[in-house]
Amino acid sequence: MITDSLTKSTLVTVSHAIEQAALAVAEDGPMVVVALFQRLPYFERERRVYERIAGLAAVTVVGLVADDPPPVPAGTCAVLLREPEDLAREWTVAVLTPRFGAVLVARDREEVDPAAATLEGGRIFDGGWRFRRDDALREVLRLRAALADRLPGAALTAIDDVVQRVRDLPATPGEGRADAAVRLLAERTDRDRARIRRLRAQAEGTPPGGRHQAGLTDEAGVRRWSGDGGVTASGTLPVALIGVRPAPVQTLPEQTGRRTAALRNEGLITVLSALLRPADRITRLDEESFLLVLPALPYDDAVRLSYRIGAELTAAGERNPFLPATATVVVTVTRNRPLPLDGIRAGLAWALGQGIPVATLPAE
Repeated sequence: MITDSLTKSTLVTVSHAIEQAALAVAEDGPMVVVALFQRLPYFERERRVYERIAGLAAVTVVGLVADDPPPVPAGTCAVLLREPEDLAREWTVAVLTPRFGAVLVARDREEVDPAAATLEGGRIFDGGWRFRRDDALREVLRLRAALADRLPGAALTAIDDVVQRVRDLPATPGEGRADAAVRLLAERTDRDRARIRRLRAQAEGTPPGGRHQAGLTDEAGVRRWSGDGGVTASGTLPVALIGVRPAPVQTLPEQTGRRTAALRNEGLITVLSALLRPADRITRLDEESFLLVLPALPYDDAVRLSYRIGAELTAAGERNPFLPATATVVVTVTRNRPLPLDGIRAGLAWALGQGIPVATLPAE
């Protein structure tokens, strides 16, 4: 199977195609379906589809990371994955019958596409897919071996029955034609999605990554981008959060003060934006503070960046009289969704009260 870097948006398209193939009426013998969803919210989105699949398949296996067995449709075997194991990072859908097979296997890279419209849709995986029976057979055998000690005997027997029937029959001629057609459609869908994103960004006056020209978006925009209101799940992509509260400027007459505050904010945004990568975001956390949102930035790198922010603001303050000479910075890395913005606010208030220039909160 060809392995490539794929965004979640592309994988959703291919997964749905494979699931629809499983639902198609066909006289091709008993069917095995195995799907690894990573986390429960992703399965919940597809629950109704898998209720229908379970009614057609000889065995349907759903794997995800959870503390307790989740409720699943009748006829479905739920397999609990452990956080450290490789299968916990997989997004896999395999459908196998004696005459048909399709499979998608992707492994989470815990990275994000900078141009993606949302943090969730831009998650990057290494993987690929094939609409070829023998490729699906190999993946079903791999998953059977990996999950054997967590599957009931009846499920193992059903899988083995389908596998034996597959081995007794030659692959259907012409599989490569369907595989090529699906690949073309998926690639064109991905390109069309990117084109629509660019056109929408042009209409809204923002670049494709969703950041305004000045480098600043609002908190509502960051919440939408990070998954609020959509299908997302805790435990997957890590995100570094850095809160920055500059020292207050000297009180000035109202008109002068407004002009000074505007110049200060413009200078602060310029300094902070220069430290961001293409995938990062900056927003106002409140009237006095800014928030940097940095996907997939390791904890140690986030801490180093926090100290660099303090140094850069100090250096900029020496050159620009409108900028404060000091700032309070708080940093953490989280896998929680929604992002714990209130924790950053509380951390800033605590650090400011303690006189700590850079406070590191434990990674969640």
